[in-house]
Amino acid sequence: MPYIPHSPEDRAAMLSAIGVQSIDDLFAVVPEGIRYPELHLPRPFAEMEVREELETLAGANYTTGDGPCFLGAGAYHHYVPAVVNAVISRGEFYTAYTPYQPEISQGTLQAIFEYQTMICDLTGMEVSNASHYDGATATAEAVISAINIHRMKRRKVVISPWVHPEYRAVVRTYTQGMGLTIVGDEEYDEGKLVDMVDRETACLIVQYPDFLGRIADLSALAEAAHAVKALFVVVADPIALGLLKPPGEFGADIVVGEGQGLGAGLNFGGPYLGFYATRKKYVRKMAGRLVGQTVDADGERGFVLTLSTREQHIRREKATSNICSNQGLVALAAAVYMAALGKHGMRQVAELCYHKAHYAQQRIAELEGFAPLDDRPFFKEFVVRCPRPVAEINHYLLDAWGIIGGYDLGRVYPHLENHMLLCVTEMNPKGEIDALVEALGEMWT
Repeated sequence: MPYIPHSPEDRAAMLSAIGVQSIDDLFAVVPEGIRYPELHLPRPFAEMEVREELETLAGANYTTGDGPCFLGAGAYHHYVPAVVNAVISRGEFYTAYTPYQPEISQGTLQAIFEYQTMICDLTGMEVSNASHYDGATATAEAVISAINIHRMKRRKVVISPWVHPEYRAVVRTYTQGMGLTIVGDEEYDEGKLVDMVDRETACLIVQYPDFLGRIADLSALAEAAHAVKALFVVVADPIALGLLKPPGEFGADIVVGEGQGLGAGLNFGGPYLGFYATRKKYVRKMAGRLVGQTVDADGERGFVLTLSTREQHIRREKATSNICSNQGLVALAAAVYMAALGKHGMRQVAELCYHKAHYAQQRIAELEGFAPLDDRPFFKEFVVRCPRPVAEINHYLLDAWGIIGGYDLGRVYPHLENHMLLCVTEMNPKGEIDALVEALGEMWT
């Protein structure tokens, strides 16, 4: 029998309050012939049978726990310390929705405050919000912020072709109907981006490292954007920022990105975490929420929602965005991850990714038929030109070796057909890299 929490007296009181005699009266407007249809359901399963069925279905998946993975392209297999799940599984965090009442939400508010502080340290920016749904959403919100900062007078957005293709697609979807002109991503010569930036441009968006994993000096692009008073937006990998120069140090006005690698795990595609940081002078045009530190009437430290610019909280015409929630639990996971590793641990993870990726690239480049795309510096992802279609190679790797191969760049860049984007993180020991090289070499023998 189902559990019904209300007693007969409770139900009678509620029915009386709304002026009906019985629960059946609530459904009187539904035609009697379809009110209670006969359902031909299969027999019920016992709990053990349901568990067995679900485990059988789950067993059909092949995950990063089952074999080596060299697939990145926006979602990365990084180690999640045990303390992350230990903290976010606590009931007061796991079941909480949002800290509307600061006086009873001090733990959540402090966790968000610490998250914001560490994101600012990582990006070199002055202010961080309490997160977005994912990196693509955060990028789109950066565009809207830039448009609002320019009081809707500039409606041109220049975006690099080497920004994640899905982020670029989300920007277009998110801003449809706003009359924006979005250019740049059809021009593969990034040097020509400078020529596209003019006094109609609200922002210039680049990625660091870019979608192909490459690292570049972006200061010239920042200067070009600032010369015409456009905003310089950087989509960054937070793990890379443990090693690389923070975007705030080379002129970024807004830094966004995907925080999934900061303790969230892959999670079959979600939930993820979009981080967003900016300069203080743009804070009132930033979407989302901002937690601040203050003191109470007794002079004790406390935390409050300092800024909340979503339309649920203020008049719609004053809101910066209609985004209606955030990924608070994933932001908490990121805060615990960053606090647990500290700046030295973050650097160590980044160095492991860097050195392992370069070892893999060097080994693969020695194979006949494989060659690097170019000689530009890279972080943990790199591109190799393949002698056969990438889909065919990945099929062989998975079937014959149990290896999850790289990303087929021909899917989104037609001129990069037969090019594979490979990712190596701290989770790939030398033996897995050597196995990948051996598998690629044997494929042609």
